[in-house]
Amino acid sequence: MRKYLCYAGLLAAVLLGSSPARAQGAVLSGTVFIDANGNGKRDPGERGLASVAVTNQNAVVTTDANGSYRMPRGKTGVINISVPDGYRAIGSFWRRVSDTTSTVDFALAPIPPATTFTFIHASDTHVAPAVLPRTQRFRAMADSLNPSFVIITGDLVRDALRVGETEAVGYYEMFGREAAQFRSSVWTIPGNHENFGIERGQSKVAVTHPLYGRSMYHYFRGPDYYSFTYGGVHFVGLNSVDIDDQWYYGHVDSLQLAWLERDLALVPASMPVVTFQHIPFFSSFDGLSGYREEPPAPTLITINGKPQFRHVVANAGDVLAILRKHRHVLALGGHLHAGERIEYDVDGLKTRFNQVAAIVGPSLGAGMQFTSGFTVYTVRNGVIDEGRFIPLGMDQRK
Repeated sequence: MRKYLCYAGLLAAVLLGSSPARAQGAVLSGTVFIDANGNGKRDPGERGLASVAVTNQNAVVTTDANGSYRMPRGKTGVINISVPDGYRAIGSFWRRVSDTTSTVDFALAPIPPATTFTFIHASDTHVAPAVLPRTQRFRAMADSLNPSFVIITGDLVRDALRVGETEAVGYYEMFGREAAQFRSSVWTIPGNHENFGIERGQSKVAVTHPLYGRSMYHYFRGPDYYSFTYGGVHFVGLNSVDIDDQWYYGHVDSLQLAWLERDLALVPASMPVVTFQHIPFFSSFDGLSGYREEPPAPTLITINGKPQFRHVVANAGDVLAILRKHRHVLALGGHLHAGERIEYDVDGLKTRFNQVAAIVGPSLGAGMQFTSGFTVYTVRNGVIDEGRFIPLGMDQRK
C-alpha cells in the first residue's frame, strides 16, 4: 500500500481512538523546562519555567512555580505552548497527542533580549513542483536577510481542497521540507487551500476521512491558531478560514474567539499585539478585481441564509472587539495575492491592516499587475516600522 495511507491510519489512532467526550475529558500533564544542554529531554538539575501558557486550542493554563501544568487533552489532537519572550523552543512548540498520551514536556532555551529585530511576512507559496523554485528563491532571500523569524500566512500548498489524499499529502510534505531549510524559525497559519478534501465534488474525499478539513493541517503543521511573544511584542496567529459544508469563507469561529480572550488575558495591557492570518479582516481588493459570481471563489457566500463577503472576515467586529481591549497595532493578512495597507485610528490607537503579495506569482486587478514578493518589518523597542516590500524578482509582465 502507498505510504500516504499510513497517515490516515495513524491519525485515526490519534484522533478517533475514543469518543470525543472521552478525549476531551482526559487529562494531560507535563513540564516546561529550561533545556541547559539542548538535547530536548529534561535531565537532572534542569529547572522548570513558571508562567508559560499551555493550550489545547480551547483551554489555556499556565505552568506553576515548578514549570508543571495539567489540562484536558482536547479534541484537535495537538497541544502547544505560547513560547515566552526571551526563549526559543528546542524542537517543536507543539506536540501530537493521542488517547494513550498522558505526559507532554516542552523544552526551552534562553536567548538574548531583543529590543531591535526584524521579521518577514510572506504568504501564498502554493508549493507544488512547478512553482517550487519561487519558494526556494524566497528562502534564499530570507536567509540572506537573517530575520529573527518568518511568518507565512497560509495557502502554503497548491491544493488540498479539491484533490485526494496522495496528492494533498505530497504537497504538505514538500512544504515541510522547504520550511525546515530556512535559517530562521518559520511560523505558519492555514489558508483555504490547506483544508483537505472539503470540495468533495472534485476531491471525492468522505467527511469521515480522519484527515478531512482542518485535520490534515493539525497533523502536519500543528495548531491552526496559537501565539508567541518576541522582543516585547505578542504575536497571535489566527485561522480566519472557516468551513460551511463544501465551501470555505472568511470567519473566526466561536471556539477560537474564546481561546483568543483567554490567551490575551495573560498579556500585559501595555504590550503591542500583532495578529497574522490568511483571509484578512478588511480589504478593498474585491472592488479592484470586480464582483464575481462564477466558481470556484465567488465574491459572496450565503451562510445560514445570510449573504456575506467571502474573502474578508465576516465577523471581524467580534474579533476586533477582543483585540482592541489590548494594543492591537498590526494585522497581517494574505489570500489576495496583492500588497495592501489600510489604517484605522480609533480612540487614539492606530491599527494597520497590511496584506502582502503572493510568493507563487503576480496577480492582476483593475488592469494592474501586483508584484510577487514579501515584506520585512523592523521592530525597535516595541515600535513596528512601516515595513519594506522586497520583490521576488521572478515576475514577467503580463
